[in-house]
Amino acid sequence: MKRYDVVVLGSGPAGEGAAMTAAKAGKSVAVIDRRHEVGGACVHHGTIPSKVLRHEVEQYRMVRTHPLYAHALEALDIEFPHLLNAARDVIGQQSSMRRDFYERNDVRFYDGHGRFTAPNRMEVVTESGQVTPIEADHVILAVGSRPWHPDGIDFEHPRVRDANTILCLEETPSSVIVVGAGVIGCEYTSIFRQLRVKVNLVNNRETLLDFLDDEISDALSYHLRDQGAILRQNEEFASVETHDDHVVLNLQSGKRIKGDYLLWAAGRSGNTGGLQLEKAGLEANRRAQLDVNAFYQTSVPHIYAVGDVVGRPGLASASYDQGRFAAEHIVRGRTDLSLVEHIPTGIYTTPEISTVGATERELTEKKIPYEVGLANFRNLARAQIERTRVGMLKLLFHTETYELLGIHCFGHDASEIVHIGQAVFAQKNGGNDIRYFVDTTFNYPTMAEAYRTAALNGLNRLG
Repeated sequence: MKRYDVVVLGSGPAGEGAAMTAAKAGKSVAVIDRRHEVGGACVHHGTIPSKVLRHEVEQYRMVRTHPLYAHALEALDIEFPHLLNAARDVIGQQSSMRRDFYERNDVRFYDGHGRFTAPNRMEVVTESGQVTPIEADHVILAVGSRPWHPDGIDFEHPRVRDANTILCLEETPSSVIVVGAGVIGCEYTSIFRQLRVKVNLVNNRETLLDFLDDEISDALSYHLRDQGAILRQNEEFASVETHDDHVVLNLQSGKRIKGDYLLWAAGRSGNTGGLQLEKAGLEANRRAQLDVNAFYQTSVPHIYAVGDVVGRPGLASASYDQGRFAAEHIVRGRTDLSLVEHIPTGIYTTPEISTVGATERELTEKKIPYEVGLANFRNLARAQIERTRVGMLKLLFHTETYELLGIHCFGHDASEIVHIGQAVFAQKNGGNDIRYFVDTTFNYPTMAEAYRTAALNGLNRLG
């Protein structure tokens, strides 16, 4: 029986981060994944394909609305399957590249389903039924998650889709009902609206993405409505009626909404089924997820869990870092937990959103004195040149120490722009100071200038 220092289940961002960190530290590492193509749900069903779709429809929108091209291309029409073809190309490149990572670092890759037979023993079962037993000093569960399927909805019906099966859609629908206004639901609402598909977005809360700063959440709601999406706030799902050519969503309020397709984007469940957790002394929670401590250890200390299988934040970037930190804890017996406190959030709606640090609501609740610095993109030369004037950069800083407390960006390339502020935000020993942006020379014209504008705006408020 082959024995490894570390066995990782799952080859998504969390598994990759764990495997690469352990392998580079000289540990013998094996990765088990039921797919031959590596990359996990991130590459095949989640982050990569949805972001390719979003990028392509953004290019389509910009060309269609640009005054130089709009007249000549007014009849240009892009179908949803065309976008999926572009996504498949990127998926193939990403998967191939990531398999090469494992090969170059001498990580043994097993294609098949991994499951426990004892706390330190596993077996890999291939599609043909071949069983390979292996032993591990440490196990890292990076098995990810899948769309949650509540009872009472026929997900086998072709008119009912989730975040995975929407990628198999073979036509551009006239209308879509999106149930669930989390990150996935909002992103797909944006994608479909850019294709001029009618969208009803059903949210069981008062606001969209209420973990965001209130001003950013309000801006997202405004722009989705401005794009033509219908937002149904504070609505609870009751039932779904499926028909050959349409679906009807019944809400508990009595409303009935008809659409070509229903996209269920409300919640995810951990991929813990079939792992035989009981043979390792583990038990999943009601969402099929695993509870962990600050070091990502489960209740069985040599077994770790990272990524979507532990729940929020459910971001590819955060999952990769969680995998790194778990492996670092195995290798060195410690990890710098401060590194996971301020992971940026990237939300690829139209316009884009990215944040790091505290919101105004959080600072007010903690009674931390702060001021706000704002820069509207419409005033930046680069935004005017690129015709991406919608958006803003918002900086929150301490009124006495000038320490940067939160960065909130809404608009074109927000997920890139936020990293400038993140680098300052992470500085210690007095390096985190909003005045840095006033004294720094930025290229002109650039979107980065927003930092100087926002910093000056905030400092001027202090009088």
